[in-house]
Amino acid sequence: MTVKAKKRRYLQRTYMAKPGEVERKWWVVDAEGKRLGRLASQIAAILRGKHKPQYTPHADVGDFVIVINAEKVRLAGTKERDKVYWRHSQYPGGLKLISFRDMIAKHPTRPIELAVRRMLPKGPMGRQLFRKLKVYAGPNHPHGAQKPEILHLEG
Repeated sequence: MTVKAKKRRYLQRTYMAKPGEVERKWWVVDAEGKRLGRLASQIAAILRGKHKPQYTPHADVGDFVIVINAEKVRLAGTKERDKVYWRHSQYPGGLKLISFRDMIAKHPTRPIELAVRRMLPKGPMGRQLFRKLKVYAGPNHPHGAQKPEILHLEG
């Protein structure tokens, strides 16, 4: 192998982040007046670490995200009236339907949690990333000791 080929081989190394060397930050996102889908996709990208230069697809390099005012999230057009969440118990007649308005009234944090969870990878990595999401219905959260920074998202 020539000297030039050896240099080229060493210059083309790809950096792979390791879990121990990742610096994690805490972010606060205010969901008041934001669109659900746009908010969820931006949160999912932050949880994965796609905003960092050391992003590695197979490693958890993302940050923690705290969402406040989840009950004030919006949907586009007539979706607030028409959107329906469903699940099935796998038994005959086991379909359960709940509208967006009812979901916000009963469980105000769940629409954001469901939207973000479905945008994360499936499997152990996605479950690990989802644990870094904290959603609260009102403007208060118990994570002041982590000194979270305010994150302004579009949408």
